[in-house]
Amino acid sequence: MASNRALLYSPLLISLFLFFIKGREFLVGGKTNARIIPASDSESLNKWAEGSCFQIGYSLVWNYDPSKDSVLQVSEKDYESCSTSSPIGVYKDGNTKVKLDRSGPFYFINGTEDHYQKGQKLAIVVLSVRRRFSDVSLAPSLVESEGPAVAPTSDGTRLRGGLVVLGVVGMLVLF
Repeated sequence: MASNRALLYSPLLISLFLFFIKGREFLVGGKTNARIIPASDSESLNKWAEGSCFQIGYSLVWNYDPSKDSVLQVSEKDYESCSTSSPIGVYKDGNTKVKLDRSGPFYFINGTEDHYQKGQKLAIVVLSVRRRFSDVSLAPSLVESEGPAVAPTSDGTRLRGGLVVLGVVGMLVLF
């Protein structure tokens, strides 16, 4: 019975693992014609981005006609001033994929000036990866302690034994 559960859950666990390893790709604007100049603020790329959560390792994907458009990654200053003179990155292939490799703000504009001024621009914030509970120190180290060391009141074997039992029970539930 346990081996049947293992076979049942294995594809699910592998799929989840691959999903999180690969990262997510976001088609900018959520549709292939998102490069069309927005008719209103509610159709803007920034409005689309408000409904998304971007994390390190995710990618943004643009599909566009390379004879009419390009994508420029720019600084905040260039984004605000509509400047295309000193881009951080220039993409002209028609199928641009930009990996979000750090936390913080990213700014993108259309390389055609009048398109950018009509709303083809995108500003996003990439969130940092959350730290796992096991990575966080729950107590200061002895080196940081200013007072004398105090001997523990128990030997800790009950805690270790309890964690082993908890781990075995968790494995049985999964499989």
